Amino acid sequence: MAMALPPTEPITDTGLPGKKIPRNPTPLSAPQEQQVRDLYYKNVREKCADEIKDFAACAMGRTITMVFKCRPQKLAMNNCMLKYQGHEEMDKARAEWFRLAGERKRQREEEERRLQENRKLKREWWGDFEKRDGQ
Repeated sequence: MAMALPPTEPITDTGLPGKKIPRNPTPLSAPQEQQVRDLYYKNVREKCADEIKDFAACAMGRTITMVFKCRPQKLAMNNCMLKYQGHEEMDKARAEWFRLAGERKRQREEEERRLQENRKLKREWWGDFEKRDGQ
């Protein structure tokens, strides 16, 4: 028996004009949610790449003094990351994950087709040897 999903509020900021995606269209498994979180963190890191590079350059070659010397860079990096963390960004990552789902499915099907083709070739190849040995 299929359970009905609770009503969800639409998201209008999908990057596509007039396209609305439900807030949480289907429940995802734990590995799928981890993939969404990975996309989410990747997107946040991309938006704050300059601040992260500045902090990394400051921290390079330092140990304990990094805490004191790189404090402004660390605060700038953290402020940037906090600015881009939230439900909106998570929803965008989830929408991106669903958009890429078709591509992942196509890749899996292509890989399965190649695997079946290789199995067929292997059977044909080894089948010839078995026929010769049996004669």
